[in-house]
Amino acid sequence: MDPTTTFCPNVACPARGQTGQGNIGIHSCKDKRFICTECHKTFSATKGTAFYRLRTSAETAAIPGRLRIPVTTPILPLAFRKPQCDNTPVTQTIERFDSSISEAAMGFMAPKERKHLSADALFGLLRNHFSTIPDHRSDDAGISLTDALLSGFAMFSLKCPSLLDYDNQRAEANLKTIYGIERAPCDSYMREILDPFAPESLRPSFKSVFRQLQRGKALDEMVFFQGCYLLALDGTGYFSSKTIHCPSCLEKHHRDGSMTYSHQMLGAALIHPDRREVIPLMPEPIVKQDGSEKNDCERNAAKRFIAKLRQDHPHLGFIVTEDGLSSNAPHIETLHDDGCHYILGGKAGDHAYLFEQVQVAEREGRLTTYERHDRAAGVAHQFRFVNDMPLNESRSDVRVNFIEYWEVSEDKVQHFSWVTDFRVTKYNVCKLMRGGRARWKIENETFNTLKNQGYNFDHNYGHGEQHLSVVFATLMMLAFLVDQTQQLCCALFQAVWHQLGSKRLLWERMRALFFDYELASMRQLLEALFYGLKKSAPVFAVDTS
Repeated sequence: MDPTTTFCPNVACPARGQTGQGNIGIHSCKDKRFICTECHKTFSATKGTAFYRLRTSAETAAIPGRLRIPVTTPILPLAFRKPQCDNTPVTQTIERFDSSISEAAMGFMAPKERKHLSADALFGLLRNHFSTIPDHRSDDAGISLTDALLSGFAMFSLKCPSLLDYDNQRAEANLKTIYGIERAPCDSYMREILDPFAPESLRPSFKSVFRQLQRGKALDEMVFFQGCYLLALDGTGYFSSKTIHCPSCLEKHHRDGSMTYSHQMLGAALIHPDRREVIPLMPEPIVKQDGSEKNDCERNAAKRFIAKLRQDHPHLGFIVTEDGLSSNAPHIETLHDDGCHYILGGKAGDHAYLFEQVQVAEREGRLTTYERHDRAAGVAHQFRFVNDMPLNESRSDVRVNFIEYWEVSEDKVQHFSWVTDFRVTKYNVCKLMRGGRARWKIENETFNTLKNQGYNFDHNYGHGEQHLSVVFATLMMLAFLVDQTQQLCCALFQAVWHQLGSKRLLWERMRALFFDYELASMRQLLEALFYGLKKSAPVFAVDTS
């Protein structure tokens, strides 16, 4: 165990990714764990490697000459896909070659996958559900609705930059073997099929993947407080145009007489302050409702979302965390009626009466102050809180518990405030503070990832005249859910991601292999990336007769 060659994997640590800075120490030689003096988090010495969570020691499993579990690493030939215009019979095989580990570890095998949570298993699960959705077209349709939905999902799963790029590549064999697509539609036909499709029909797909996560106990690590999951909600826009529009577009009228059309959605994801992964749920579109001339809004979308959330997951406990715009009496009553806890932002500018009552409580001695010092990080955590306060003057019957927090360091002071339905004490105020501050994960780990890490969320894959824009956005979120499941549960995916260093590079390499070689499964593709590819010289089949 060498701390000088190890870096902190905590995404919230200011020293993350930096080696040789002196912030890493040995926490336990017996358990092989390091500790970071910057964030005070401990982590396994094998974190981020292919040996992470491997019960057999790395030396026993990988180094020849010692007793180890007998494993085989057969070299599987991957047939080279020729361009359609090339009539010369060219064959090429590639060998799996591990260039990332030394010769002493050549006996190591790719990590095993969890059967029901692997990408291939989830692709099959989605294919089975898509096949149960009634086709809105006539029976003599050339390409099935199932194939059209799977094609849209595959496009976002492969992170294709555009629908035209996906159509031009057209790896028919891999689309069939990996995604189960019998006939892939062209770009214009896919838009035609999916435009009238009701996006709400995709809700059971999200529930199916969620059920698999529950079945595999993968969500146990996401439980945050008192057996409840932390659920972040926030709205985001993904389409805007002055010319292209549909009946469900939101409209913004400008003073110069022009109009901007847009689409937005209310995103939702299970988050945890200590986890980088997020588990997105079925988003709620913010669109003009049927028969309405008024624009939809985030508050109405949240009301619809909470009602559907309780229908989908009636027995799960949720703690909803949102920004300051959500801390209003109608929304709090909606959360209360549907059995959801909450940690909502509350700013002085929006809640003048509440902050006045806090000052009154301080003068009367009902306000509790609490302070903790993190001397290693040079940070002081200062709290003050009071329970059972009126939210505002007009709705004094809506009672909330108030938390105010300052993070004081040498160079800056950060200030936050929240309202919650949990009774606040010195024992849980830090936990509640972390839950409130974790709300940013819906922005950074969800929307920012979709927009800037290969998903091209801002790109207009097709708008259509009815529901096409919403259908594509929902399919993209479904592909993101499968990817986050792999990031949380698939050791092979984690090992390849760590080996390549960035998700954008990972998506590029996956897409290149998918479109160039015939593959039997997504696992085979990940194994090819894990071991590396050693390409042999092309062998030309020449007729010498």
